[in-house]
Amino acid sequence: MFTALIIIFVLAYAAIAFEHPLKVNKSASALVGAGLLWTVYALVSGNEISIANELSETLINTAQIVFFLIGAMTIVEVIDSHNGFQVVTSRIKTTKLSSLMLLICTVTFFLSAILDNLTTTIVMVSLVKKLLAKREDRLFFAGMIVIAANAGGAWSPIGDVTTTMLWIGGQITPTNIISRLFIPSAVNLLIPLLITAFILRGRVVEAPANDHPNEEDLTSSTEKMTVFLLGLGVLIAVPVFKTTTHLPPFMGVLFGLGILWAVADLMHKGKEDNQKSQLTLAHALARIDMSSIVFFIGILLAVATLEHAHILTSLAVWLDHSIGRQDIIVTLIGLVSAIVDNVPLVAASIGMYSLEQYPPDSFLWEFLAYCAGTGGSILIIGSAAGVAAMGLEKIDFIWYLKKMSGLAITGYIAGALIYIIQFNLLH
Repeated sequence: MFTALIIIFVLAYAAIAFEHPLKVNKSASALVGAGLLWTVYALVSGNEISIANELSETLINTAQIVFFLIGAMTIVEVIDSHNGFQVVTSRIKTTKLSSLMLLICTVTFFLSAILDNLTTTIVMVSLVKKLLAKREDRLFFAGMIVIAANAGGAWSPIGDVTTTMLWIGGQITPTNIISRLFIPSAVNLLIPLLITAFILRGRVVEAPANDHPNEEDLTSSTEKMTVFLLGLGVLIAVPVFKTTTHLPPFMGVLFGLGILWAVADLMHKGKEDNQKSQLTLAHALARIDMSSIVFFIGILLAVATLEHAHILTSLAVWLDHSIGRQDIIVTLIGLVSAIVDNVPLVAASIGMYSLEQYPPDSFLWEFLAYCAGTGGSILIIGSAAGVAAMGLEKIDFIWYLKKMSGLAITGYIAGALIYIIQFNLLH
């Protein structure tokens, strides 16, 4: 049975990694893999009661992550449909490319910690399209936005899906992950940012000839500001809600979504139906990336099979005996996340190591959050943010490998060393 499960998982994993050459959506591969794994596990095991209990446990853990993601993504879409992000982007004005790079990356770094790295990348790459005329400049900015978004998402419990998984699973707590990963994540961005600022010194911003200034805007400046501040306030309040009530994070984000929904409906009650239809939460729900949600469901169900079959535990024991050092093991996991998706890697790591052996906020979990969150920047296909930028600006894989991968790996190693030094000093 073990051999069959491993072969199925490896094949599903390969299909996910080679999504673009195969022309098969990774969500489909994840669902097929999960279905086959549970089918084989159930047929070979033959213990119906045990399988039912394990599947119920997996469903509860998966549903918490999925409900949280749906709520958070919907809130972000509501802000976007109200043009709320203009509150930030309209204030970015400079004539120097190096200064613009510093501003864009700084905003991206902090915005991705509040929202998530995928959404922030989409917003900031779209903004750069309106600010820069030369495609070569835009590609360079898009690459740095990917690095900044992944670095910003790593130190926040809601900034990256993998960090959210660790938070919901009880491996990390918001206060510690923010305080202990902020400096390493900042260094991860700072090193590439200083290098690029030096390269761009003396160059001026060349704006596009036509920025379509007369497009229809359905919301007033007051409505933009209200929805932007309320939406971000809800997301920021989720960790506080969990700490205060001890309820799962998805309850906090759904509660906040309800508040935002009510406020938006009251705000637009006097408008025409054709205007309101584009500003409702129903419209926002239709715009969220359900393909990504389905992928998370599939991959979490697939990895859970290996966990229940004790394959991941055996892998952890083998790694400990073969390599022995947690820092090297986790660093390698981060490097591998540049090639394959970091979600299944973190899900597998959660299954490999127990909370009894490694309690919350231990070195393993915090360093894993950093490495898995930022390692994906090394290749354009290594993170959701990279794939989004790739699609928006049609970034070539080889171009990113030549121009950005060296910068990303330099920042990755520097941040990892800073975290290890910081951990040893504090402990």
